[in-house]
Amino acid sequence: MAETPLVGRGGVKYASRDKSYFEKRGLQRYAGIWSLWALGVGAVISGHFSGWNFGFATGGWGGMLVAGIIIAIMYLGLTFSIAEMSPALPHTGAAYSFARTSMGPWGGFITGLFENVEYVLTPAVICTFISAYFGSITGLDTALYPVLWVVFYAIFLGLNIFGVALSYKVTLAVTLISLAGLAFFYINAFGHIDFSRWALNIAPDGSELPEGGGSWFPMGFGGVLATLPFAVWLFLAIEQVPLAAEESVDPKRDMPRGIMLGFATLALSAFLVVLLNPSIAGVGSFALGSSLEPALDGIRAMFPDVGWAPAAFGVVALIGLVASFHTILYAQGRQVYSLSRAGYFPSALSVTHARHKTPHLAMISGAALGLGVMLVIWFANGGGGSGETQLGDDIIGSVLLNMAVFGAMLSYIMQAISFILLRRNLPNINRPFRSPVGVPGAVLTIIIALVTLFYQVQDPNFFRGVIWVIVWCVVGVLYFAAVGRNRLILSPEEEFALEHRNKA
Repeated sequence: MAETPLVGRGGVKYASRDKSYFEKRGLQRYAGIWSLWALGVGAVISGHFSGWNFGFATGGWGGMLVAGIIIAIMYLGLTFSIAEMSPALPHTGAAYSFARTSMGPWGGFITGLFENVEYVLTPAVICTFISAYFGSITGLDTALYPVLWVVFYAIFLGLNIFGVALSYKVTLAVTLISLAGLAFFYINAFGHIDFSRWALNIAPDGSELPEGGGSWFPMGFGGVLATLPFAVWLFLAIEQVPLAAEESVDPKRDMPRGIMLGFATLALSAFLVVLLNPSIAGVGSFALGSSLEPALDGIRAMFPDVGWAPAAFGVVALIGLVASFHTILYAQGRQVYSLSRAGYFPSALSVTHARHKTPHLAMISGAALGLGVMLVIWFANGGGGSGETQLGDDIIGSVLLNMAVFGAMLSYIMQAISFILLRRNLPNINRPFRSPVGVPGAVLTIIIALVTLFYQVQDPNFFRGVIWVIVWCVVGVLYFAAVGRNRLILSPEEEFALEHRNKA
């Protein structure tokens, strides 16, 4: 290795690497438009089985609906923005790459840190929902949930490591099964709804109205805003699709189509689940406000005399959760890989598997961190007893969800800013797709994300985790200031950014 004379802006230094460095970090192109669609939909679909419904407790049915619409508008602006940026900058780095080109190495690294919080912790959140559904189906003792987490992480790390083609085939299969299960749920729900009696059964003080007929907005407009962080769960992680840019066969053509088709699919499903799930007779918004398995509650109410129906749908719901768990583990690996390959994280993490050409070390390290956080929260909050629902499991779902959403909102703000700066400073780069909502759409994304963050901090559970997110980011910045900025490497993202620096 030899130091190049190149010194970047922000006090960073680049070290040259020979051909063998990138040969050990090669990826395999496989993904077409439907693989990208499945990657986006699969990452999010678990949020239609669990998590979103906690918003009923803060805003009632109308609050959840309007919050969902507001968040859908935010994601529309975001997805159009990344659909423009990803084929223009078709690198695995995605959010980090966009910010690196528009805001320099420090902006790129900080954006990468925010996104890293999301992709490390979101699989952990989903794993808690997996354990809840699995425990409901099998009667597994809650004390054994940590064992279940380790098993699921091991299985799906293996599927992600043993080949890109296998990973995408699994993603497509589980995504289609999940959507088929939701379609079955929605079709049957139309014959079992009693909207006023069940969807509107929350009083202004948050208690249950036994006869229903309450207000659409029992907590007022403040309840709508307080529900925004939970509505995020209906779309969280669709923005991961650009991380597959270097594994896409034709990213300039397929990336925008895959992203926008995925958003359209999720928007339709989100509307149906918010409308139908709480409206089913015997379910209701009040009960769903604290349920870890809302869709399964709906199946039990619709088919009370069909003993096998809850177990069968529970398996489908479990597959939906697995779809998101599997695809976000994929994204987690690519995100860590891209930052490592460019030297922002230790470069050893970006070495890919010699045979399968997958970033196995990046995936393993990210998974180990997420699993470690789960176990710390579990045992610190009384998990591990037997014979009853554990406080530790409930807290993990709530705290980690808030932490993941916190990281996501910050990364969305940075990506929207990147879009605006790229439009202003690099108007002439090749853009195979242009966002029809342009800069106004990106500005709206920033505003909604900021409002969501503001109301997220009103949740007491938020403070149990946010301090650790801040600590993680501070440690990362200190590492970069002391070490990382002196060890950057001319990866594709960095070369693109430096090439266009003087054109800005």
